[in-house]
Amino acid sequence: MMNTIRIRRVIYSAGYIADHWCTKGHVLLCTEGEMDTELQDGRILKLSKGMFYVVGDDCEAHRSTTKEGCELFIVD
Repeated sequence: MMNTIRIRRVIYSAGYIADHWCTKGHVLLCTEGEMDTELQDGRILKLSKGMFYVVGDDCEAHRSTTKEGCELFIVD
């Protein structure tokens, strides 16, 4: 952690399902595997190796799932 910024590598195992809606902002890069990010409005965004997304604090509540597992690089 640098001041209030966290930089981390996260590995989600196969079958991971987030148990909450997240409202924190992230810069997220998928470095391995695939995951789905569900937005609270019902949209589902697919993320695979090499893809990234950016979301601001309190912009769009989201939660993630992965069938086969994935590895992420996250700045938040």
